Amino acid sequence: MKFGGTSLGDAASVKHVADLIHKHVQREYKVVVVSSASSGVTDELLTMCEESLKDETHIADGVNALFERHINMAKASIENGEHLDRVLIILNSLKRELEKLLHGIYYVKEVTPRIRDYAASFGELMSTPILWGCLNSIGVKAEWLTGWDAGIVTDSNYGEARPFIELSKLQLRSKLQPMIDKGVVPVVTGYIAKSQDGSITTLGRGGSDYTATLIAAALKADEVWLWTDVDGLMTADPKLEPSAKTIEELSFEEAVEMAILGVKRMHPRALEPAMVDNIPVRIRNTFNPDNQGTLITSKPMEGKDVVKAVTVARDVGLINVQGFGMVGTPGTAARIFQVLGKASINIMMIAQTVSESNISIVIPSKMLMKAVSLLETALLGTDLVRSISYESDVAVVAAIGSGMRGKPGTAARIFKAVAGEGVNVRMIAQGSSELNISFVVKDVDCEKAVRAIHREFNLGR
Repeated sequence: MKFGGTSLGDAASVKHVADLIHKHVQREYKVVVVSSASSGVTDELLTMCEESLKDETHIADGVNALFERHINMAKASIENGEHLDRVLIILNSLKRELEKLLHGIYYVKEVTPRIRDYAASFGELMSTPILWGCLNSIGVKAEWLTGWDAGIVTDSNYGEARPFIELSKLQLRSKLQPMIDKGVVPVVTGYIAKSQDGSITTLGRGGSDYTATLIAAALKADEVWLWTDVDGLMTADPKLEPSAKTIEELSFEEAVEMAILGVKRMHPRALEPAMVDNIPVRIRNTFNPDNQGTLITSKPMEGKDVVKAVTVARDVGLINVQGFGMVGTPGTAARIFQVLGKASINIMMIAQTVSESNISIVIPSKMLMKAVSLLETALLGTDLVRSISYESDVAVVAAIGSGMRGKPGTAARIFKAVAGEGVNVRMIAQGSSELNISFVVKDVDCEKAVRAIHREFNLGR
């Protein structure tokens, strides 16, 4: 069971989570718990890092406020005095450590990726002992462990560290299985681990899901339950389409397509360990536990749905690279991707005309101007490229579903529905898997496009 930040946002939520775990332990479930940082805390810690570069006078106040919230959360959720005292000792030790780190940033005048991961780790290091203390307080035998104590080892790619899968699984099994056999519930920090040289690393946003599926694969669990604040993956964002419904079952492939763009944002690689070992993953709502949520399996029940969901990605930018010199010139696309790859700019979507005179790419909007500047420096003035243009006010809409495979006319239905709303399509991409048709529209038109496709395929029924 992995619990997200909104599930651990305050004392009442922590007590509710502990009661949920307790009920399943009483039913003789063997449970491993993975805990995220409380909602918003990771962002707060990263902001504190950046602010510490300029000014140290507010460090003590910021750290005090952050820890006061967690200490109050502990006091309000842990009824047993002995367990509360142990948690408060841990929190006060972490408080001194974080303050030293932030003052160090001020004096060194640098926040490296390694330091940023170190700072981000405090979120899970604060929330997990509180949940552990609450569990012990209500009679659940539990032990809390950091990701590295549990056995997860990663490379040194700070911010998006990759676990050494087989080594981590071996160490997780040898550490956690004996605890489970003794009736102890391991409570493990999500998102954080250590590299082989002992430096703290993070697995990227949504990394707690990755921690959970990795542990599940190591222990050959029956299921992974990702507890969050929504009932599951939905046919569309309910803020855009009020008739959106929870999807009962999905394939791993469909879920991967939805994970990055959906309401429940999972780590892109989070499902991989479960997929390899064929372990079902269920997304459930902490605050509506009677709902069974969305089940993700290798072989979901076959339904009649051609399209299962419509998702949208905003905060993106579109770049067009044009030039007749690109026609028939091998390696042009490689040069473009190499320029962006060296600057760690992620390409989300690609389209190229068959004439080879135009390549369009979609990237995160925060990197748009940097990407345009780099491409202009590298390519303009050469025989290859005549112009580089960009659009910042765009969004990507994606229709997702395995039912589209080999189904003639699906794209026609999608674009007819969108055209019926007067929405102009700027760019289109579809992979040969036929699981996803993605297209770019003006940001102001994306909501109309989502609603049109949702209505066309009757997803709100």
